[in-house]
Amino acid sequence: MAEQDDVLQLIDDTESPPEDSSARKWKIAVIDDDHAVHEGTRFALSDYNLNGATLEILSAYSAAEGRTLMRDNPDIAAVLLDVIMETDVAGLELVEYIRNEIRNETVRIILRTGQPGQAPERRVIVQYDINDYKAKTELTADKLFTSLTAALRSYQQLERMVQTRRGLEIIIDAASTLYDFKSMQRLAEGVLTQLASLLNVDCAGILVLRDDGNGNAAADFSVLACSGCYSRFIGTTSSKALDPDLRHMVEAAFQARKNEFADHRSVLYSRTGSGREVVVLLQAERQLSDTDRALVEIFSSRLSIAFDNVILYQQLHEANTQLEDRVAQRTRALSQANRRLSAQWLRLQRANGFKNEILGTVAHDLKNPLGVILGRTEMLTELIGVGSPKENVTAQVEHIRDATKRLTSMVDHLISDAMADAFDITIRREPVDIAALVNEVTEANLPSAVNKQQSISVSGPQHFVTMCDADRIREAIDNLVSNAIKYSPIGGKITVTVSHEGDDTVIRIADQGPGLSPEDLGRLFGRFQRLSAKPTAGESSTGLGLSIVKRIIDMHGGHVTAQSPGPGQGSTFTVTLPATDT
Repeated sequence: MAEQDDVLQLIDDTESPPEDSSARKWKIAVIDDDHAVHEGTRFALSDYNLNGATLEILSAYSAAEGRTLMRDNPDIAAVLLDVIMETDVAGLELVEYIRNEIRNETVRIILRTGQPGQAPERRVIVQYDINDYKAKTELTADKLFTSLTAALRSYQQLERMVQTRRGLEIIIDAASTLYDFKSMQRLAEGVLTQLASLLNVDCAGILVLRDDGNGNAAADFSVLACSGCYSRFIGTTSSKALDPDLRHMVEAAFQARKNEFADHRSVLYSRTGSGREVVVLLQAERQLSDTDRALVEIFSSRLSIAFDNVILYQQLHEANTQLEDRVAQRTRALSQANRRLSAQWLRLQRANGFKNEILGTVAHDLKNPLGVILGRTEMLTELIGVGSPKENVTAQVEHIRDATKRLTSMVDHLISDAMADAFDITIRREPVDIAALVNEVTEANLPSAVNKQQSISVSGPQHFVTMCDADRIREAIDNLVSNAIKYSPIGGKITVTVSHEGDDTVIRIADQGPGLSPEDLGRLFGRFQRLSAKPTAGESSTGLGLSIVKRIIDMHGGHVTAQSPGPGQGSTFTVTLPATDT
């Protein structure tokens, strides 16, 4: 309401001088077919001056010329119009043309006639949109001065109202436009464009933003948009690139924290609800009028809301992007966990089936040979005790040997089946970030290391992609890392590294365990090979463990090796995979 009161007060202020009166002339038109009237009017108004503004008198000697004159000069403030020219009603018809056809509602029309009886004053005033009606005989120089002055002041008030209405319409339209901007720079460019449209004059402008709204004079500010003579600063991000004088004016505006209007330069200041400060510097071709300044004040009061709107949108967009990233990361992690769970479930099913088969075999097939061995052993004991002949003893031994062979054959078949099941491995290649996979495996084994007060360090390049089966490689690395933890001493240190070597991806797992003997190194990856009696890093893999690791790496076209300086000096397992860099 306060802003509306200010605008209404501006409109009602009839005593203020014409806007920028020192630089303008009032345009008036004399439309009359009598040349003497033109000369007399020019003579009577030759020294006319209203608040420093003089007259520019345009002449037309017929209604037809008057139509052209009024159409080509829409800024004429007042018309001294004769009624009777080509016809008795030519002037009245011209009034209709001015008001209804070219729709000029602001020009003040003073109707003059030499024969008042032909166009009665009361009827003409009511029927036609004119502002004064005078008989030529009574229009002395003083009365002409008075009538013209009243007409010009009335025109001035109407012009202000028209400008104010136009400005308010622009501000209303600009509000919806500015609030639609989602980029700070686009909003700044839109502000300069709307200001130029609001003032209806070519003007140069620069808009700067300062994030630190705590009054810190040393705080830097950013240049968001430029136009006109300031266009050379487009692309400048820091205030240090501005001319010293321009920088000083902007800094002074931040300190003053208010709108200022001086000569042809205007400074607008706005502070957003988020604490940011905006300064707009305008350089116009003319001095701003009171109406212009009032409209600019109203416009600038809306800037803080527009900038806060963009800031909130950017914050919301950033938060949404981060949320989408987190959701994508969690989705990938969940997918990987599901794949690992599916692979582990399949292995568990195979192991459970193998266990049931072993139990069934032990319960059925192995029981009979063991029963034979047990019975023959008892019989052999009795025969020896009673001193039976050698032939009888030998026969019992042969029975025992046959049963043992049958039992051994069954065990061999079971082992063969177990080997076939364990090595029934297929791989599915896909791009895998090996460093990230190794980190996952290490984190999964970290609780076991913490229980033994061990430390695990992992290093490797990020986003190095290798074409491999993620689940199988995870199984192989997990086997090696868990071995290192199991057979390293309490408080030991385990290092896992991922590196590039030529076109290969190399993974090394080093521990401080008891190490490997030369004998162990020679048979380390054999099937069901028992290592030396002293526990080593390879001890945990006696059986299928390291054999399966080797099988997985071999199927990827790589190789796995082990090194150890000697017993008691730790060991290092090295996995080499062909890498595909993307």
